[in-house]
Amino acid sequence: MKKIMVACLFSVFNLALFAQVDENEYHKFLEETIKRSELYIDADTLRELKDVVILDTREKQEFDVSHIKNAKNVGYLWFDMRNLYDVPKSSKIVLYCTVGNRSEKIAEKLKKAGYKNIHVLYGGMIEWVNRNKPIYRKDGVQTTEIHTFNEKWSHFVNRGAITY
Repeated sequence: MKKIMVACLFSVFNLALFAQVDENEYHKFLEETIKRSELYIDADTLRELKDVVILDTREKQEFDVSHIKNAKNVGYLWFDMRNLYDVPKSSKIVLYCTVGNRSEKIAEKLKKAGYKNIHVLYGGMIEWVNRNKPIYRKDGVQTTEIHTFNEKWSHFVNRGAITY
């Protein structure tokens, strides 16, 4: 019984903690961390797009914990353009990472390689989760766990379990 009460108290504490996310602080952080450019789209816009190629520019261990449905993991550290051999240069492409920094850099590489219709998800996975959009594990099952890359960014997540 004590274990159940402790677990309930811990869950309530976590919910209270996540509810404390200051959205203004988060968006200020984004403005300081990533460039603002015409490439950005928001979570609602991505959700509405049809015939889009979604590229996750995080590392495999991050992708395995959680990702946007139908995203293809292309990584960042070992990104290789050859992994996109089957993606036509005219495709609508949306890239994302944890907050947008890595995906911005990969977007620049794609532009230099001749891809024309490229977008970056503003705020990345954190913004996606904070807008209550679904995320999935490597086995395709929906999850509430999110990999935030590091502890610094984890306090901007307003729901779910956090891994870094």
